[in-house]
Amino acid sequence: MYYTLHQLQIFLKISELQSITRASEELHLTQPAVSIQLKNFQDQFPIPLTEVVGRQLFITDFGKEIARAAEKIINQVEEINYKTMAYQGNLSGRLKISVVSTGKYVMPYFMADFMTENKGVDLIMDVTNKSKVVRSLELNEVDFALVSVLPEKLKVDTVELMPNKLFYVSNYDRKFPKAVSKKYLFEKIPLIYREPGSATRNAMESFIEKNNYSVHKKIELTSNEAVKQAVISGLGCSIMPLIGNKNALKNNELKIIPVRGLPITTTWNLIWLKSKNLSPVAVAFLNYLKDRKEGIIQKKFSWIEDFINV
Repeated sequence: MYYTLHQLQIFLKISELQSITRASEELHLTQPAVSIQLKNFQDQFPIPLTEVVGRQLFITDFGKEIARAAEKIINQVEEINYKTMAYQGNLSGRLKISVVSTGKYVMPYFMADFMTENKGVDLIMDVTNKSKVVRSLELNEVDFALVSVLPEKLKVDTVELMPNKLFYVSNYDRKFPKAVSKKYLFEKIPLIYREPGSATRNAMESFIEKNNYSVHKKIELTSNEAVKQAVISGLGCSIMPLIGNKNALKNNELKIIPVRGLPITTTWNLIWLKSKNLSPVAVAFLNYLKDRKEGIIQKKFSWIEDFINV
């Protein structure tokens, strides 16, 4: 057998996604190139690695075994590279972070210079909802997680990054009565929610319940970006984190409606398990945050002050 590391990487990605198209997108390769490499790899085995049922590609049981072996080989090769760089005096290794979906507007700014300064560090960042973020932390699948609400059942250490403020937001052209009431905002206008499990949704529902509102028309979408586009289109209003709406607010696509009791304020926290044995890369990143956090906030997020007193 003469399979290459490149073929192992391609097959592992296909097995993860069960799609040649999606694998080619994530690997930044053309679909024909991925298909050819898959065929060349499969031809070296007497047992099929994949099968197509209808138009869906599936990994066979034997293929799953090969994928697991491929993952081990790739990890060992990466470990060799990390050890080589460490021997040369360079920080090296892999940093895994799970981020709640709105956190994608926050975490990259706290990572950029660290990654630039440490060429030997690889970053894996998974962006998903709060429930999955907490689950990945609980299973020790990641080094850190970024959340706006601390998990109740896990013992974690934390670094506070910055405030997270949620406002009632409308599209810019929506007309409101001169003396608009909270009852009107929450009971007469369709309200757009995030999916169950989202910290933004939980905060929104708690506010509504606390004020005894009866929402008559509810729209549910599965990402902050989808909610933003729905509000801009005039589909309804929502309580949304300020952090993801900078351009829409400055471009007069969205506007904040002042509501007593809002904004809801939480804090972006980088968290990790107290029992976690942090890698040298993870420790270096925490030290980096300690030294650079305030400067990053001032440089990248000072625009938030323009809306704090709305």
